[in-house]
Amino acid sequence: MNLMDKVLEVKDLEVSFFTHAGEVKAVRGVNFEVRKGETLAIVGESGSGKSVTTQSIMKLIPMPPGKFVGGSILFDGEDLVHKSDKQMEAIRGKDIGMIFQDPMTSLNPTMKVGKQITEGLQKHEKISQSNARKRAIELLDKVGIPMPEKRINQYPHEFSGGMRQRAMIAIALATKPKLLIADEPTTALDVTIQAQILELMNDLQEEMGTSIIFITHDLGVVANVADRVAVMYAGQIIETGTVDEIFYNPKHPYTWGLLGSMPDMTTEEEELTAIPGSPPDLVNPPKGDAFALRSPYAMKIDFEYEPPMFQVSETHFAKTWLLHKDAPQVEPPEIVKKRMVHFKEKQGQEKGEPNGSR
Repeated sequence: MNLMDKVLEVKDLEVSFFTHAGEVKAVRGVNFEVRKGETLAIVGESGSGKSVTTQSIMKLIPMPPGKFVGGSILFDGEDLVHKSDKQMEAIRGKDIGMIFQDPMTSLNPTMKVGKQITEGLQKHEKISQSNARKRAIELLDKVGIPMPEKRINQYPHEFSGGMRQRAMIAIALATKPKLLIADEPTTALDVTIQAQILELMNDLQEEMGTSIIFITHDLGVVANVADRVAVMYAGQIIETGTVDEIFYNPKHPYTWGLLGSMPDMTTEEEELTAIPGSPPDLVNPPKGDAFALRSPYAMKIDFEYEPPMFQVSETHFAKTWLLHKDAPQVEPPEIVKKRMVHFKEKQGQEKGEPNGSR
């Protein structure tokens, strides 16, 4: 892959919060890249470090108590870690857009929706008020909001939840950013609206060529939107690969746990499995493999040494000692195998092939 194709490259990123309880090591040596026009999904439980990682890209974490402890965030070849607030203001909203989980906390309740779209356009593109208004109407129409000429003069509370999220997407895409960060953008929506929003994001991405980082705790959402997946646990990426590799050939026990706890149309309720225990305290991260205490497959070495990233394929890596040549051969649980087969069949049906992929 040509280096010029990389829109974003995060290298050895370490972010901590210095609190009364001590240093919370929220992000611990994270590496990933996002290429032009692709969607990378970052998946994991609450507290895994997903949102801190992406808010660090935008430099939205409060400092103090937050602090960049190490690493770099290269956007268009420039390290954002060393950018000033003023420099970041020029990048946020123009080159990097963000959609948050709850649009009601992100949209200004006292400002008309149209004004919230035109504000960014006028700030970053220096266009006239009338042209900005015209663009705002076009954007509301593009994201599927009916009667945009009327809606442009309404306030956020006059929109439904799904429409507010569409308005947020319109605001985020107004300046045609190179990178869009979507932080749990469909969590608060019902399943039907969720599907519509995901389809809208796919369509807009194809049209505009925007790269997307999609943050979610729901692996089911990922199958429909992502090109590649990074699974996060305890502030680290513990498995990464193409969407097919993560769904058809997962290697980390934590990824197995996420797949096993995810309901789908073929699942009997009693079949679902929960991951036992809870994520570790990142004031004192555990020695060895952070997932060892919760893993039924943990070996002695897991409690002593942190595993490296083992390479499964050219695009697939997993941070587990189970991939060491001397480790015992372990099969995923039956529920996960069933899920893997189901996804393969579903993808094949959607593409009209025996083994489809996005």
